[in-house]
Amino acid sequence: MSSASNEPVVTSYALAPAKSITVGGISYAYRELGPKEGIPVIFFVHLAATLDNWDPRIVDPIAEKRHVITFDQCGVGASTGTVPRTIEEAADHAYEFITALGYDKVDVFSFSMGGMIAQDLVVKHPDLVRRLVLTGTGPRGGKDMDKVVGVTYLDLVRSILTRSDIKEFLFFNRDDRGKRAAKAFVARLSERTVDRDTSISLKAFQTQLRAIQRYGRSAPSDLSKLTQPTLIANGDNDRMVPSVLSNDLHGRIVGSELVMYSDSGHGGIFQYHHQFAPVAVEFLTRSSAS
Repeated sequence: MSSASNEPVVTSYALAPAKSITVGGISYAYRELGPKEGIPVIFFVHLAATLDNWDPRIVDPIAEKRHVITFDQCGVGASTGTVPRTIEEAADHAYEFITALGYDKVDVFSFSMGGMIAQDLVVKHPDLVRRLVLTGTGPRGGKDMDKVVGVTYLDLVRSILTRSDIKEFLFFNRDDRGKRAAKAFVARLSERTVDRDTSISLKAFQTQLRAIQRYGRSAPSDLSKLTQPTLIANGDNDRMVPSVLSNDLHGRIVGSELVMYSDSGHGGIFQYHHQFAPVAVEFLTRSSAS
């Protein structure tokens, strides 16, 4: 689907209009920005995240060049329905959402759990995705992937005790540089002041965690099916989805590109957004022949 419009082009995620589309009895909440032409970039978000959890310093530069669509998974935020119990089911819902919008070809930008969903989507629908960005994520059945549950609950307790956002612990190192980056990242997530999304429920959060645990304990997927250009990125000290799993993905996906950021954790792409955003933009705007 491609359609030009006389509407002004919005390239600020803080100003992206809130929209919804209903398919299969489920209303999916989404936002879109950037020039509405060509193949869109669909953003797949992380565990417990809603539309308000995307870093505008990543979204905005991409939206200057590409049509960007972010969405709430089924049962999360302003989307209706029930949170799926498995990553495979989440991928099926994502496919339902994308095709409901009328697209048969998209690019994908994913982070963390979103990258797991994106992998399952591409394995099942290899012709749907033209270019793929996998950040802070790992393969099905990857070593220690299932330990994300314990790490998450530990950091949840730490965040409660310190009255901090859990992402400050899960996404960033706890040295001075990491703490500064964490505070700056959390502050950026509040730049949007209108049409804020609904926070995820505790039950939905727990369901997503169990889905990740099942994913980590499952047999590996055949990632030889991922033949499209793929960019992989992470921090070199990811406690949540171990950094070694980014290298694992790189080894499994033929021709993939790997970028690792030193002295950073799960949110390395957010800590180093000044460096990463141009890399992502270049990758997503590269001609298909290159």
